[in-house]
Amino acid sequence: MSLTAVLISSPFLGPAVWSGVEAELREGFGTPATTVAVHDSDASDPDAILAALRERLPPGEELLLVPHSNAGLYAPALALDAPRRRVVFVDAILPPPNGTLPVAPPGLRDALAAEADEDGLLPPWTGWWPERVVDELFPDAATKASVEAGQRRMPLAYLDARVEVPDGWDRAPAAYLAFGDAYADERDDARSRGWPVETMDGGHLHMLREPAAVAAAIIRLAAA
Repeated sequence: MSLTAVLISSPFLGPAVWSGVEAELREGFGTPATTVAVHDSDASDPDAILAALRERLPPGEELLLVPHSNAGLYAPALALDAPRRRVVFVDAILPPPNGTLPVAPPGLRDALAAEADEDGLLPPWTGWWPERVVDELFPDAATKASVEAGQRRMPLAYLDARVEVPDGWDRAPAAYLAFGDAYADERDDARSRGWPVETMDGGHLHMLREPAAVAAAIIRLAAA
C-alpha cells in the first residue's frame, strides 16, 4: 500500500494504544505508519483538538486515516483536507454525512457527571469503568500501565460539546473495523453506506491483544 497510515488515538487516550499496530504495519507490511495523538497538549474542546491533530499529521495528501473510538469525530474534517485521503474507522464513532453530532451520548455524559472533580475534570478513561472490566481489555499489566501513563483527564464540558460534520466528507473512500458489538450501530451504518466492513472478536482495545491481525485487517479494508 502506497499510502501512509496515520493511526489516530482518542483524545482520552495516548499513542500507546497504537504502538503495536504501528510496528506491525511498518515491519510486517512495509507500510509507512505513524501515530497521532493529543495526549501532550492542552486541547480540550473539539476545535482545539481538530487543530492539534491537523498540526501533527505527516505532510502529503495520500494518507490513510485510522481513527479509534472518540477520534472518529475528527475524521470527516481531516479526510476533506485533501482529496486522496482514505479512512478506516476502528471501533470508532461514525459521523453522519453532514450536520452535527454530540461528543458523547447523553447517557454516558450523565453517568460520568458525578465523577468530575471540583475543577470539572473527569477521571482518566480507565477510571470510568469497573477495574475488572478494564483489566480484560489489556493483555498484561505492563501494557495497561503504558496506556494509562498516556491518558488525559478531559473536562466534563467536553462531553457537552457538539462537532460540526462537513458536508460531503463521506465521498472519500472509507471502511469500518469493529471489535465485537459495542459499536454495532456504527458498523451497521457503515455497511448501509456500502463500505467494506469487518468485525474482530475482541474488546475496545483489541489492537493491544492482536496487533498483527488488526494491522492486516486495516490493510485489507484500505485496499477494498
